[in-house]
Amino acid sequence: MKTVIDLNADAGESFGRWRLGNDEALLPLVSSVNVACGWHAGDPATMRTSTRLAAEAGTALGAHPGLPDLAGFGRRALALSPSEAADACLYQYGALRGFADAIGAEITHVKPHGAFYGLTMRDPAVADAVAEAVASVSPELITVLLAGPTADRVAARGSRVAREAFADLEYDEEGNIIIEPDPLPKDPRACADKAFGIVEGRVASTSGTWLDVDADTICVHGDRPNAVEIATAIRERFAAEGVRIAPMREVLSGR
Repeated sequence: MKTVIDLNADAGESFGRWRLGNDEALLPLVSSVNVACGWHAGDPATMRTSTRLAAEAGTALGAHPGLPDLAGFGRRALALSPSEAADACLYQYGALRGFADAIGAEITHVKPHGAFYGLTMRDPAVADAVAEAVASVSPELITVLLAGPTADRVAARGSRVAREAFADLEYDEEGNIIIEPDPLPKDPRACADKAFGIVEGRVASTSGTWLDVDADTICVHGDRPNAVEIATAIRERFAAEGVRIAPMREVLSGR
């Protein structure tokens, strides 16, 4: 069983007057945050605010590049070539980097969002291109990919990778996550149970089959209506079980 794990949240996903999630309450509960960079969600003011909230909370800051699909929240499939995927990551990382530099904050990781994340799962060339683009900025910058064959293969090629599992998503029989177009509330206790199962090295598929999982970080989606309650339940369960929450960089240093 792992005794140290990162807890991350996808956040910064409001847009203009449209509010989504509760970053102010959620960010202090997690050790890493992935901030939307304007393509699937987010806008300059939201990015600035989320960057500031992360710095104030001592939460590791990451870029969350998505597909150029505001209406579909980046969860509708679009085709990107490997070079287009790399450019999309660097472009959106650069946008967040401006806000981070303005307050002296560091970006520690990059995690593709939604259907972009799905592309890295389905197309090895896209996963390689994304990780290589991230590493081209700095070899210390971490790429977040789904725990399992995708992350293991990219890490074996020399990229710095955080292997991710999900406390609030379901898994199919092949170990792939099932992305929800419109997330609904989930039972916080059930999510906490799933998170603890992940640190024990296993996660259940939708049919009840147990799958092996080796994760460095566990995600909670900030756009889920009760994300704060889910993160709180996970923290409480981990505290009771002696599992410490720490940023990705610290977790990876002990791998």
